Amino acid sequence: MLYFLQQFADAFPVFNVFRYLSFRTGGAIITALFFVFLFGPGMVNSLRVRQGKGQPIREDGPQSHLLTKKGKPTMGGLMILSGALVSILLWADLSNLYVWAVLLVTTGFGLVGFYDDYLKVKHQNHKGFGGRARLAIESVIAIAACIIIASQAPAGYENALLLPFVKDLALNLGLFFFIFGAFVIVGAGNAVNLTDGLDGLAIVPVMIAAAAFGLIAYLVGNQVYSDYLFLNFVPGTGELSIVCGALIGAGLGFLWFNAPPAQIIMGDTGSLSLGGALGTIAVATKHELVMAIVGGLFVLEAVSVIVQVVSFRLTGKRVFKMAPIHHHFEHLGWTESQIVIRFWIIAMVLALIGLSSLKLR
Repeated sequence: MLYFLQQFADAFPVFNVFRYLSFRTGGAIITALFFVFLFGPGMVNSLRVRQGKGQPIREDGPQSHLLTKKGKPTMGGLMILSGALVSILLWADLSNLYVWAVLLVTTGFGLVGFYDDYLKVKHQNHKGFGGRARLAIESVIAIAACIIIASQAPAGYENALLLPFVKDLALNLGLFFFIFGAFVIVGAGNAVNLTDGLDGLAIVPVMIAAAAFGLIAYLVGNQVYSDYLFLNFVPGTGELSIVCGALIGAGLGFLWFNAPPAQIIMGDTGSLSLGGALGTIAVATKHELVMAIVGGLFVLEAVSVIVQVVSFRLTGKRVFKMAPIHHHFEHLGWTESQIVIRFWIIAMVLALIGLSSLKLR
């Protein structure tokens, strides 16, 4: 909404700042942050009253969770989504279809996650929405987003996969691009969902990844910087840096309430939508493989579950004491704060490695 003010820059020079992505990204961060600060306490109290017993805790999980997590309200992702969406709609160029592709996935995955959280609270069990139905809906949403992205991509890159650390190499995936892109988006959403198991564990790595992709979107969407760094110029993706800024601001606001001991749990409402948003930004900026590096912590969590399930079905033995892997470390005797902070450090290191791909070509 505020982007239209740049039209008056010639008559009123003060409005010239609205032309700059950096200014609007900063505005998006601050707007989302203060929105969550302002309405967060009311949301926490409302969800606590409405949910009563809060999110059900798995009895086969770490026994400490039955004491420390029991009774806490879930669906905290609502405050993240509301803050981010208000900020994006206020600061982004709404004629940019890349923005709408990310909004489609963010809201769509958020609704799927909300329904899943609702079923868990209503029936007081951790099963929620059926896995196959949920994945099917997420895949349809993701493919729709990939179609929008492909329609906006520059000629020759509509169905292309670009490789990190390699200059000027694009693999044309044809129609498989839509399957691959949807896999990245759905995979990112569910990987973040698996990571969300301890207070503050998921939201900080999400913000770190959002900061990294905010920079990537800004550089890839700017022809001067993309030429200098030998990146493939994807016009229009720079606007996604504002989306990343909104995610960071909303995430910071949520962390205020989610910091140990958490007042509220993010739930599938937040984790699915945030992961989906990051995956969509990765597909739009043609940095899908870099997402696997920057979001390596999420990949590790997801792989640990896959390895655990496959190993148990094939051999009857478990590789980890419990999956996802953060629970494995709980069983080894690590405290919750040790796991969370050490995983934050890992997320930061992986983000820096992913960003190094922008220059090492």
